[in-house]
Amino acid sequence: MSFVYAALANEFNLSPEDKAELLPSRQQAVYQNRIGWARTYLGKAGLLESPVKGKIRISGRGRELLASGIEHIDNNVLDQYEEFRQFRSNRTGEAEIVSPIPEAAEERTPDELIQEAFEQLRQGLVSDLLERVKMGSPIFFERLVVKLLVAMGYGGSERDAGQVLGGSGDGGIDGVIKQDRLGLDNIYIQAKRWQSPVGSPEVRNFIGSLSLAKASRGVLLTTSFFSEAALSAARQDGRIVLIDGVTLANLMVEYGVGVSVVARYEVKKVDSDFFDE
Repeated sequence: MSFVYAALANEFNLSPEDKAELLPSRQQAVYQNRIGWARTYLGKAGLLESPVKGKIRISGRGRELLASGIEHIDNNVLDQYEEFRQFRSNRTGEAEIVSPIPEAAEERTPDELIQEAFEQLRQGLVSDLLERVKMGSPIFFERLVVKLLVAMGYGGSERDAGQVLGGSGDGGIDGVIKQDRLGLDNIYIQAKRWQSPVGSPEVRNFIGSLSLAKASRGVLLTTSFFSEAALSAARQDGRIVLIDGVTLANLMVEYGVGVSVVARYEVKKVDSDFFDE
């Protein structure tokens, strides 16, 4: 398919930026994905054919359609062909082939629809997680921070990490956690279970606390968000990482903290190497 990708990218004057755009999965370029599905759809309608391996050409039916003066081919046009209608209706005889594609999604490939559905589910999960975290007690939030950092590879174990959190704080520092399992370096932590935004005064106070402790690294977490001034103060100092509520919830999803798997789906493709003789 590489020659097809190159030829069509040239035909439609795709820019380097167009060709570099990836699907949300980051596994394939958008233009290549759409070309692949266009080939599948046109083939199912009998408009393309592959006389030999690695070759694609317009079929006699395809030439007839072009000769009719058609300027735009979409699913409505392809629906005039029985083979394509069978493909779209999810059945050829009694064998299932593919789920029907909603009419409102005509401009997107099945891969893009799957990715969009996945992102919608993830965004809903992130929102629900954040609301549940905000409802928890300060002690629960501190324990959550420990679990998350340990899941990310910091702190050694929850028992080791938990021993340094949960106090009233010392000079604006809520706790210290190992950066690695050997304890070669430490990360100083401050956790704020807030509804209102965290401003630059809180960030500067934390920076000052790090300086008093002669600490080189710090993490400031919140269930809310940071003001622009707070973000700027952190960038200027360079020693601390700010984690807002949405980032916190996304990290919980990524590292499996506070979530469970409901279902798993595998999307497979033909292994071309398998069929090489």
